[in-house]
Amino acid sequence: MATEYGQGYGWDDGPGFRGEGAGERWHRLPAALRAPIEARSLREFVYLMLSLPISIVTFTFAVTMMSLGAGLLITFLGVPVLAAGLAGCRGLGALERTRARGLLGLDVAAPEPLRIRKQGMMGWIGATLKSGASWRHLLYTVLHLPWAVFAFSVAITLWVAGWTLLTYPLWFWLFPMYGGQGGLQLYGDETHRIYLDNPFEITVTALVGLLLTLATPWIVRALTLVDRLLVGGLLGPSLLATRVVELESDRGVVVDTAAADLRRIERDLHDGAQARLVALAMDLGLAKEKLTEDPQAAARMVSEAHGEVKTALQELRDLARGIHPAVLTDRGLDAALSSVASRCTVPVQVEVDLPARPAPAIEGIAYFTVSELLQNISKHSRATRATVDVWRIENRLMIQVVDNGVGGADSTAGSGLAGLAGRLDAVDGILVVDSPVAGPTRVTAELPWRAA
Repeated sequence: MATEYGQGYGWDDGPGFRGEGAGERWHRLPAALRAPIEARSLREFVYLMLSLPISIVTFTFAVTMMSLGAGLLITFLGVPVLAAGLAGCRGLGALERTRARGLLGLDVAAPEPLRIRKQGMMGWIGATLKSGASWRHLLYTVLHLPWAVFAFSVAITLWVAGWTLLTYPLWFWLFPMYGGQGGLQLYGDETHRIYLDNPFEITVTALVGLLLTLATPWIVRALTLVDRLLVGGLLGPSLLATRVVELESDRGVVVDTAAADLRRIERDLHDGAQARLVALAMDLGLAKEKLTEDPQAAARMVSEAHGEVKTALQELRDLARGIHPAVLTDRGLDAALSSVASRCTVPVQVEVDLPARPAPAIEGIAYFTVSELLQNISKHSRATRATVDVWRIENRLMIQVVDNGVGGADSTAGSGLAGLAGRLDAVDGILVVDSPVAGPTRVTAELPWRAA
């Protein structure tokens, strides 16, 4: 996985400005004027200058080892030589990732490690030869050399030509003094020569140099874009490996969420219904003892126990509704969300437009997403109205909850929205929060559609 960081890359691009006022004045300059002497431009130019010698070394190593290994395949020695060549390419790839991180600000994760299933040299050789990352590193060393030659030639030519022409008014006097000619020769044949030697021509030359100098950093930046694509695409983890890592992370989120839900249910049972039932049993025991001695007191205690039973049953219903409400199973999202909306402290308009019911797992996640968002509205938004819309677009289930409250909700602040975003991400869902200060708040959730 490749990421870029910074402004452009998290470095101070100014030419040594550290004071706040100087830095502000520097960044007020147009980017085109800053680019030739920005630290970022210099790093990118250095990157292209280093690419050619490094690519020559890596290309030579890769071609030599692969040719030697292929030639020795008629003997047993060819296989370990090929494996050693691929391992060397992986090591050179690590160097390239470090160079790209240091000079381009491109952070590329290391590829997936070798899966060695057998101990010993043969297991390592087999794992190296079977590794797709090893062959991608070899492909990089082969492809990068011709590109490095081209990029080096273009960058050095433009850079030298631009600064040479731009500074021509400072050194043109060297030609008449030491070269025996009026200035830089623009054209010449046996009968005619043109020199840049008068003030107008010198000025035009400097202006052309200025244009080249201003354009060169952007051309160099475009050239390094190809290097970024090569490094990120060939030297990082494969898409499949990245997807496996994401799924493993999502599985961990699901397991943690399930464990937290189990702990919550256990706590609610222990602190709520279970405690009430224990107290109820004790009250009924006392009522039984007083039944013959004081029937009126026993009747009063039985009446109080009856109220406790109703309260315990209501708590159990609320707990069951929190696990998976019966109305969702029996009647679907429309009825279930309407039931949730009726318990919200602000008026909520619910509109569900689905051609069919989604899979129970997706339906349950959609229900709890809306339920938690409406709870947030009740507790924090100070809104006077809210809307819930649910619809399907192709293979995605869309949910949008809008309120006219005070806004300021942030899913990255470690709140309940962050946990909700993690739950959705575990099933390839997305949560987008748009909540400016003073509102309104618009939360959009997107889930994969799977039919029931």
